[in-house]
Amino acid sequence: MHPAWTQGQFEISCDPARIDLEMVHRFLASSYWARGIPLETVRRSLQHSLCFGIYDQGQQIGFARVITDHATFAYLADVFVLETHRGLGLSKWLMQCILAHPELQHLRRWSLVTQDAHGLYRQFGFTQLASPERWMERHDAEVYISKRCD
Repeated sequence: MHPAWTQGQFEISCDPARIDLEMVHRFLASSYWARGIPLETVRRSLQHSLCFGIYDQGQQIGFARVITDHATFAYLADVFVLETHRGLGLSKWLMQCILAHPELQHLRRWSLVTQDAHGLYRQFGFTQLASPERWMERHDAEVYISKRCD
């Protein structure tokens, strides 16, 4: 059984069978953080994540995914609400549902990266890194657009 939440005409569901892969891909491929991402990469990312779809009368209008071990750590990624449905409080509701998910309770650390949604995430306890000097990353910003030999 996959958790689901309802608010008026809107629903948030964690049922992976309901995710509109093509819509999610279209949005991500044009986003600042995943521009040009291949469809197959999105498909694999969904298969290995806990996904949340937002639906307006059955049509998907938003998305988020959590990469987690379900015990100690979670990384929140690919959060969006389609422009046609922004300003309705759906991103806040989505965050409430994500943080209420039964498999995501009592985690020691949550992480995310954002360019422009700091205000949203602060409302849910996210802060700047307390010790940024301890964090490291390996980031290939051109991975989806560069030509690679396999």
